Amino acid sequence: MSTSRIFVTGIGATTPIGGTAGESWDALLAGTSGARSLEHEWVEKYQLPVTFAAEAKVRPDTILDRPVAKRLDPSSQLAMVAAQEAWADAGSPEVDPERLGVEFATGIGGVWTLLDAWDTLREKGPRRVMPMTVPMLMPNAAAGNLSLHFGARAYARTFASACASSTESLVNAIEHMRAGLADIVIAGGSESAIHPITIASFASMQALSRRNDSPETASRPGAVDRDGFVMGEGAAVLILETEEHAKARGARIYAELVGGGVTADSYHITANDPEGTGAARAVRLALEMAGASPDEVTHVNAHATSTPVGDPNEYVALKSVFGDRVEELPVSATKASTGHLLGGTGALEAMFTVLALRERIAPPTINMTEPDPAVPFALSGEPTPLGDGDQLAISNSFGFGGHNAVVAFRSV
Repeated sequence: MSTSRIFVTGIGATTPIGGTAGESWDALLAGTSGARSLEHEWVEKYQLPVTFAAEAKVRPDTILDRPVAKRLDPSSQLAMVAAQEAWADAGSPEVDPERLGVEFATGIGGVWTLLDAWDTLREKGPRRVMPMTVPMLMPNAAAGNLSLHFGARAYARTFASACASSTESLVNAIEHMRAGLADIVIAGGSESAIHPITIASFASMQALSRRNDSPETASRPGAVDRDGFVMGEGAAVLILETEEHAKARGARIYAELVGGGVTADSYHITANDPEGTGAARAVRLALEMAGASPDEVTHVNAHATSTPVGDPNEYVALKSVFGDRVEELPVSATKASTGHLLGGTGALEAMFTVLALRERIAPPTINMTEPDPAVPFALSGEPTPLGDGDQLAISNSFGFGGHNAVVAFRSV
């Protein structure tokens, strides 16, 4: 096992609040909401009980070349846009293809391709189903296409652990890079699942906010009147690089990825453990890998989906790790602005955590009306300075199936 340090040398994103990483960060600090009413005929056609979501601000097929876009499901299109930005941001590094890997994630994959193909089959017959249907709908499509595009031959792995997916991709990147399998890894996640079937399903289980008359204020983590999460879509990518490779080429360094932890609740297929045991253990594992104590943590990007049950359970988990200090730590719940990107959310929030350390400022949590006494996080509606000196931050992700994943970053 190598002890090489791992640095973040490039970032890219396309989100409900911005078409690039920089635009998304600026919009986040400005308190922008990406939630909007859906302007699709199928909303009325199927009489959906939830009529809004946080769609990507810039459609990826308007950025990619048409031949490329036509061969990719929207989830893979978003992944490609974010990865191209991140790669360019890292300086388009020269690397041995057999030392370049891809760790990419999605919670659902090519749902649009799958269901459009089903409609075509039923309405027009099998001869009209596109031959590229399976390569477009498969969950590993994004990882495979990124590997092809960038010539990554070390490996191309796919992770699908619901809302913990892309955080788990980062944890796996640490393990594989420290095992000496790659010098650079393209890591992240994407999701494009704002579809009638997913909205109807999440609404049926009472998971979505129903503030149809005020989409921009619907996601309100930690607020006493929260009523569910807001579906989001987008992608985020981090270029991870070993210390030796990064310094040899004089790369710009955003932050150091110092630890990660992955656990399972084994409690319920959709609900997280109310005692927070598995989530807390994931935090401790991340800090243990980082060689750090809970007292060193200066910022937390919480999973905080704005659901009545999920937010208090996360508080219980963090309380068991940090004690009373958890109520003083600057905590950001950025889904209030971006909505919940499902499998892409962990990578996006990891990117926000990296930028928080670099800029030494914790992003605001919008829509905080009356704080819930059961979730006494130090959430602020304004950006919060993190101060000088060494900074250590964690980003949490928890998913259906009982998946828990946490990553830790240190300032440089």
